[in-house]
Amino acid sequence: MTAIDLRPTTSADSEYCFQLHKAAMGAYITAIWGWGEQIQRDFHARAFTPDRWQIITADGTEVGMLDVEHRPTDIYLARIELHPDHQGRGIGSQLIRSLLHQARQQGQDLTLDVLVVNQRAQALYRRLGLHEVTRHGENDIKIRMSTEPPQPGPIHRS
Repeated sequence: MTAIDLRPTTSADSEYCFQLHKAAMGAYITAIWGWGEQIQRDFHARAFTPDRWQIITADGTEVGMLDVEHRPTDIYLARIELHPDHQGRGIGSQLIRSLLHQARQQGQDLTLDVLVVNQRAQALYRRLGLHEVTRHGENDIKIRMSTEPPQPGPIHRS
């Protein structure tokens, strides 16, 4: 069994998180917008939140990052990224199951957004019990998923 831990992110982790994002999400970003290195670095500089992001370690090795927002009505999984060398080992599943347990204990839903082109992640989230709630963003490029029971009728598109 892999020992999975989280540690706080510091400002020194910025470049690691950028390179991780490039490795884990680069192909998906390229498929939608194309990868512009400076555009992505600027986006990262605005998004990097060391007081909220956490580094995921597996058996003491840095393998990814996690960003979770605890909102009044739900737990929002803002970002989970695992380096491709560490995907498919159950690390993400274990972390998400922990968040699902926490949400149930608090009487809340777990909610997240996933890029429409990231079918592997969508499949994982469905296996773990999340459902598509809506599609949003320019050209519906994002899918909002939640443990909230699906509503009858067509999926709302905003």
